[in-house]
Amino acid sequence: MSEPATKAAPGAPRSLQAVAAQLGGQDYVGDDEIHMAIYLATQLGKPLLIEGPAGVGKTEIAKAMARALDTDLIRLQCYEGLDAAQALYEWNYPRQLLEIRLQEQNNASSEAAQARIFSEDFLLTRPLLAAIRHPKPPVLLIDELDRADEAFESFLLEIFSDWQISVPELGTLKARHIPTVVITGNRTRALADATRRRCMYLWIDYPAPHKELDIIQRKLPHIDTTLAQNICDYLAWVRSQSLAKVPGIAESLDWAQALTTLGETDLHGNTLGLSLGLLFKDPEDLSEMRNRLAEYFEHAAGNNE
Repeated sequence: MSEPATKAAPGAPRSLQAVAAQLGGQDYVGDDEIHMAIYLATQLGKPLLIEGPAGVGKTEIAKAMARALDTDLIRLQCYEGLDAAQALYEWNYPRQLLEIRLQEQNNASSEAAQARIFSEDFLLTRPLLAAIRHPKPPVLLIDELDRADEAFESFLLEIFSDWQISVPELGTLKARHIPTVVITGNRTRALADATRRRCMYLWIDYPAPHKELDIIQRKLPHIDTTLAQNICDYLAWVRSQSLAKVPGIAESLDWAQALTTLGETDLHGNTLGLSLGLLFKDPEDLSEMRNRLAEYFEHAAGNNE
């Protein structure tokens, strides 16, 4: 019989200061709200629900937490049409058919053949079952849950309630440890109230310029300081505009890396215009921002006066 699941993962941070230190050790730039959300979620054994625009570092929190806790990250990427079988387990039907033919050639009894093909050797473990059976508490990332439908969301709540699943051919499989669960969403649809009630909630928005500067300098320690500051100033202006797809942190890091590779130490019209394809992934956004470069430089000059 399996041992009962523990409520909080071993190694979970025991103070806000510990959370800040652990995340900082993984080069994740957090703040007091992020530290508090992680601390309470891990201590109370609640899923951490993180919402915010795409590209603001929601998934990166789960990755940093897994590294800080010295455990594995198990990721379930959600999408439209995702069902329980794809998230839990499936039987390897091609291998089962081959095994059946082999058993028939060896004149094995039907009972023996059935017992063989529904054994562990033919089980394909998917993320939720992998998290339940993991030898130590993993970080389970349910990424972009809002892309899955309401039926799958309800199914997840059942899993979270007792952390066990029933495999008819193998019996009930119960988790020895409750995973540290991180759920992300971009608000493409509203998640159910039942999901929200079970979670510690965290909203992450686009970073303030000083925070983005810290992120860029941590990820790209050799970047020119003036260039990094000008990149953050430009992105702050960009995000105040009406765009179809606002660039996130991943885009700002890619752009900063590109400008550094080009040997730039400042922003100027030619390089800025030619490299904007790393920031803007919508054709109308790209065209508009290229046409408004003069407007931005006037804005920047006014702020420097």
